[in-house]
Amino acid sequence: FFFFKQKTAYEIKECDWSSDVYSSDLLCLLLCLHLLAGAQTPAPVKWLLQAPYMRGASFSLVVKDVQEGRTVYSYDTDRLQSPASVLKTVATATALEILGEDYRYPTTLEYDGILENGTLEGNLYIKGSGDPSLGSSHFAPRQNKFLSTWIAALQKAGIKHITGSVISDESIFDTEGVSIKWLREDMGNYYAPGSYGISIFDNMYKLSLQTGAAGTRPVLKGTEPDIPFIRFKNYLKAAPVSSDSAYIIGAPLDDVRYLYGVLPANREAYVLKGDIPDPALYLARYLTDQLQQKGIRVDGAPSCYRIEVEENRWKKGERKEIVTTYSPTLREIASICNHVSHNLYADALVKTVGLQYKPRRNEMISSFGRGVQVVKEYWEKKGLDVFPLRMNDGSGLAPADKVSAGFMGELLVYMATESAVSDAFIASLPQAGIEGSVRNFLKGSKLQGKARLKSGGITGVRSYAGYITKDGKTYAVAVFSNNYSCSMSRMTGALEKLLLQLF
Repeated sequence: FFFFKQKTAYEIKECDWSSDVYSSDLLCLLLCLHLLAGAQTPAPVKWLLQAPYMRGASFSLVVKDVQEGRTVYSYDTDRLQSPASVLKTVATATALEILGEDYRYPTTLEYDGILENGTLEGNLYIKGSGDPSLGSSHFAPRQNKFLSTWIAALQKAGIKHITGSVISDESIFDTEGVSIKWLREDMGNYYAPGSYGISIFDNMYKLSLQTGAAGTRPVLKGTEPDIPFIRFKNYLKAAPVSSDSAYIIGAPLDDVRYLYGVLPANREAYVLKGDIPDPALYLARYLTDQLQQKGIRVDGAPSCYRIEVEENRWKKGERKEIVTTYSPTLREIASICNHVSHNLYADALVKTVGLQYKPRRNEMISSFGRGVQVVKEYWEKKGLDVFPLRMNDGSGLAPADKVSAGFMGELLVYMATESAVSDAFIASLPQAGIEGSVRNFLKGSKLQGKARLKSGGITGVRSYAGYITKDGKTYAVAVFSNNYSCSMSRMTGALEKLLLQLF
C-alpha cells in the first residue's frame, strides 16, 4: 500500500523492475491485492447476515484447507463467541493429547483397620479418580458390572462384617461440582450434573410422575435409581399439552429439589430427569445397601470425604487395596462425550488434565480453574493464540465461555495434521446426517456422512465445528451464530443451508 500511494501508474510503468527494491515493492503490491481479494465476504454469508433474525446478532466463520493450511473462507474470525457445546472439542482434544487415547480411570476399594476372622475393624473406602463413566448407561452393561466385581472381591477377601462405614473418597477434585458461571435454570437438571471425584450412573436419576386433569398437581411416584434422601418441592401443574416445559431446580450437594412448570395432563407415568445432588455420598449409601442385601453387615452410616472433613473425622492412615476397576478408554469416553454432547464427561476431562497443574505458593484455585490453566498453557506451547479462549468449564454450559472461529480453526488443523491422537479425535466427532447430536443435520444432502461436526446450542447460540471432506480434500470448519432472534431450529436450518452453499 505504501508503494501504491507513492508511485503513479505512469511511474510504475517506467520503473526498472529488475531492481531489488522495485521487485520487492511489486511483490508487496500483488500480495496486498491477493489478500484483499481473499478477504471478500462469501456471498452465502452476506445472504445470511441480511436475514431479519440476524439483526444485532454476531456471526463468525472459518473454513481451512487442512492439508495446505490455507484459509478458504472466513468472516470475523477474531470475534469472541459463545461456543456452547462446541467447547467440548477443546476439552476432548486436550485430554486425548495429554492423557493419551488409552488412558483409563481407576476406581479402587480399600480398607483401613484390621481384618480378622471375617470382621473388618475399620472402614471400607471407595477411592475415586474422577471417572465420569462409572455405571454410565452409555457403556451398559459393561460399566454396570462394577458392583458385582466389588462384592465378589469383598467375599474373596473374607469380609462378612464391617464395624465402620462405607466412605467415598472423592478428594481428588474439590467440592465445586458445577461452574459458578452456570445459570440457575440448568442446575438440578439431568444435562447439567456436577462433576466430582466420584460419579455414578451419569449422576442422573429419573423421576416418575402421574398427572391428572388440567390444573391439578402431578403425583410423585418415585425415582430410578431410588434416592430416598432427595426432598422434592412440587409446584408442577398438569396442562392440555403434548410435551412438558418443566424444570428440576436445585443446588449442588443440596438434597432439596424444586419442580416448576407444566406436564401433559392425564398421563399414568411421565418421566423427568434430574441430577444426583451428591454422587459420592449416594454411591456410599448405594454400596452399603447392596452389601447388606448380600449378607455383609455394615454397622456405620455411609459417608464421604466432604462430610468426614467437615466433621473432623477424616483419617489419613494407611489403607489396603481390595480391588481396582477401570473405566473404558479415553478414546471411548471422548467419543461418547462428543457424540451425545455429555456435559459431565467434558467437565470431568478438564478437571482431570487440571491435576497436572502445580499451584503457586499460597494460590487458591479450583479444580475447574486448574483445568482451564492446563488447557490454555498446553495450546499456547503448541503455538496457538489462546487469547480468544475464555473457559469456565469443559462442557460449554457457562454463557461466559468464549472462543473465536480463528482459534477453533487452528486447533482443528493441528489435531488433523500434527496430533498423535488425530484418528481418535476425528472419530469422536459424529457424522452429520447419520449419528449423535448431528444425526438430522445435513441429512439427505450431498454432505451427509462427509462431515464430522460437533454441534453447540444454548439460548441464543448455535454453533458447529469439525471437518468436512469434499473431492478428496478435508476442510476444518467452525461457524458460530450468537444472539439471533429466531428459533434455534430455524438458525440450524440457516447454518445447514450456508454450509451446503459454501461446499
